[in-house]
Amino acid sequence: MPLASSRRRLATLSALTALGAFASIGTATATGPQLNGSWAPSNRCPVDAAGMLASDGLDTSPQCVVSYSVSGSIKLGKTTVPTGSTNLQIGVVQNPDGTSTVAAPAGGALIAAPANVPGGLLGLMCPSDIPFISDICKQLTDAKLNKITATMESVGTPSDFDQIAGVLTDKPIVSIPVRIRLENPFLGGNCYIGTKANPIILRPSNLTSPDFGVERFNGDGSPNEEGDMSRLNILGSTQSDKTFAVPGASGCGLGWFGLIDAAVNLKTGLPSAAGKNSLTLNNTQTHLTGLFAPGLAAPDAGRTLSRNWHSAVR
Repeated sequence: MPLASSRRRLATLSALTALGAFASIGTATATGPQLNGSWAPSNRCPVDAAGMLASDGLDTSPQCVVSYSVSGSIKLGKTTVPTGSTNLQIGVVQNPDGTSTVAAPAGGALIAAPANVPGGLLGLMCPSDIPFISDICKQLTDAKLNKITATMESVGTPSDFDQIAGVLTDKPIVSIPVRIRLENPFLGGNCYIGTKANPIILRPSNLTSPDFGVERFNGDGSPNEEGDMSRLNILGSTQSDKTFAVPGASGCGLGWFGLIDAAVNLKTGLPSAAGKNSLTLNNTQTHLTGLFAPGLAAPDAGRTLSRNWHSAVR
């Protein structure tokens, strides 16, 4: 069989594997310090970002926002796959004109751990009667060569945060730019769906009405019904987005003439225009944490919020 035909066959098989990798995007790992009490969910809040520290409590007010979900699904073009846990954290400064300025943690606003694809390349490619692929199958006895991981990555600071939309339905809450990295030695180290320059922009909104309530606590996170901190809990809603477009895969396959890129795109129906894709996040848990009366800390509300957050670190 000509080498070119073998490469095309390998590209198609690798594309199926890449699709499996995307379907396995896995459990979010919100890395950061452990925080005491009511501060606990906000362990990645960028309280020391310049804009957060500069918030005075009068014209501007700082908040920590975290939203997470343990399951859901995403439709990309022709393919619907499950999602694992997601954890979004941002710092938000509420401006006097009703708009918000968003700060992202240094490690990215959205965190998801890499997920392993069961069976790796061996499960889809081997054994094979094609000499070129058979040679690769022999190499896949090395677990490192067989392993595939998929990781959803933030590729910029979220924007357009709307606090009121968090308790309403059918109104976008925040815009989140992401890309998805697919990793395997035969896919190369630069295989992505979406890029920094052309990301997937997710704009989730509540599909169902959440439950919500407010709790008060001390600066160190300990409970106190008259504490100087407050946390708004917005719980249990299903969130959805059907507005985003999805770019095609790029950078896959160690420069094999774009064959793997093309095969991934053919299998998944990418690129896919807005209106043909959808995201669903189940049972979302959202917390907005800030000073109960930020004006009482003026002009140092931002620095007070930061000091309180650091005092809660275990």
